[in-house]
Amino acid sequence: MSLEGRAALVTGAGRRVGQAIALGLAGAGCDVAVHVHGTADGGAETVRRIQALGRRAPVLTADLGDPAAARALADRAAAALGGRLDIVVNSAAIMVRQAVDEVTPESWARTQDLNLRAPFFVTQGALPHLRRAKGKVVNLADVAALEPWPAYVPHCVSKAGVVMLTRGLARALAPDITVNAVAPGAVLLPDDWDDATRAHVAETTPLGRLGSPDDVVHAILYLLGADYVTGTVLVVDGGRVIR
Repeated sequence: MSLEGRAALVTGAGRRVGQAIALGLAGAGCDVAVHVHGTADGGAETVRRIQALGRRAPVLTADLGDPAAARALADRAAAALGGRLDIVVNSAAIMVRQAVDEVTPESWARTQDLNLRAPFFVTQGALPHLRRAKGKVVNLADVAALEPWPAYVPHCVSKAGVVMLTRGLARALAPDITVNAVAPGAVLLPDDWDDATRAHVAETTPLGRLGSPDDVVHAILYLLGADYVTGTVLVVDGGRVIR
């Protein structure tokens, strides 16, 4: 797939990796529907930078914890982008540090609803558009899907679900739509991690350094350009899962 002139939806595009993905797609020639929720300032910055690249960037606000809002998002994106939608990148997520004995039904549900349920229903809502376009879906998983983090068990479970969601959708939607995932490692650490923790993560990564959001963007651009790849989880972690 050539990305020039394509219409894309990126969820969670107001900050961090989601913002980098939206900008990367715009730089590759896409018009990008910028989904935000609670990040209005970041969304405005994303829009400004996309428009500076000469691409369209309508903003769509939605709480993807609401499955009806998640299902409706793609139609809204297509309408804002001239009636078409070729690409969906499910990036919106939360990552909550919580000891196992402190997890509540409410905190568990909040993580699963946004990290796992929302990508399914966003994709489901996009199916008519993606089938017409022979389009592509990329989900954001995490190396937490592949290794246990004791302080982030609900997060690990949600991202392991994203891996199976990716494989299941890839099988169900072939041959019309490809569905892949990127599983980032230490490319953008949580804001509340201190310098000692950041240094430890870098030192214990086989490549000896942290990554960057651009590493995730490059992986996504590869998957969007590859027409014979589906059901794949591309790990971008500097080798952490093999250490």
